[in-house]
Amino acid sequence: MNNKVKRKNLKTRLFGREANWYAYIFLLPWIVGIALLVIRPLVLAIYYSFCEVGITGRGISSEWIGWKNFQDIWVRDINFIDQELSFLIKVILQVPIIVIFALLAALMLNTNLKGKGIFRTIFFLPVIVVSGPIINELQGQGATAVSTSDQMIVNQVISSFLPEWLVEPISGLFAQLILILWYSGIQIIMFLAILQKIDLNMIEAAKIDGATGWEIFWKITLPAIRSIILLNAVYTLVYLANSSSNGVIDLISRAMIKTRGYGYASSMAWMHSIVVLVLLGLIFLLLKNKPDQFLKNQKRKAKEQRRREREKRRWLADAEKRADA
Repeated sequence: MNNKVKRKNLKTRLFGREANWYAYIFLLPWIVGIALLVIRPLVLAIYYSFCEVGITGRGISSEWIGWKNFQDIWVRDINFIDQELSFLIKVILQVPIIVIFALLAALMLNTNLKGKGIFRTIFFLPVIVVSGPIINELQGQGATAVSTSDQMIVNQVISSFLPEWLVEPISGLFAQLILILWYSGIQIIMFLAILQKIDLNMIEAAKIDGATGWEIFWKITLPAIRSIILLNAVYTLVYLANSSSNGVIDLISRAMIKTRGYGYASSMAWMHSIVVLVLLGLIFLLLKNKPDQFLKNQKRKAKEQRRREREKRRWLADAEKRADA
């Protein structure tokens, strides 16, 4: 009876008088757009990755070849493996730098700084620049890179105490340091948004108790922005993974247009997506919010109490059976 009443109430809320049909009307374009522009291309990309795809006068032709494209990627295509490894090293180096720089800039802009509105605009302006074709022209003129003389000095210093396989990515990181820091505009804004929501009374109380700025940062500020650190790390990784400066994306584009066609390019795109998903999983495991230790202990005690109660009931039931026998 209760289940019937619950289903009736749910049906009434969704389709009865309480339903706001205007919401469904406004959601309809989004649902249609997701179905046509996301789900359909996603399914086609999965299908094409297992096919040999060609473009003819009658349209797109596809021939099922199974796992051949994926085998060629890992067995025959040396460029893809090299570019993917280079991408992994760059991400490991660049994501922490971008997130840390964005956090430091946000902490600075969150203080009583004169003209901080101008500084906020300066930090966010590169986001508009790098999102258009202007960035290609700036890269061609060398405006986004450190000077060659400085790069040579850094390479000599790094090569003196680091292994050879780390020298190139770190020197490349320094060479593109200006461009990397340009990627931090969105992250700065998200950090600023969460920093401005921190209860100032907690900070004032900590100062009265004698806490230093460093202690306030580690004990109050950092736990409060932990979720945004995770969000910014995920955003940065996804942005770098799909950036035009990523060699893997360039390799996929050339394979699609010039060399192997849509099928092979779709396979490369899916392999790259799997690598990115694995990295996202690792970031989530490293930066996810840890449960409160007190609540964790309380849940464990409650679970132990329930287990004891079950064992007690089981023992009483067995005792009654033995008494009846």
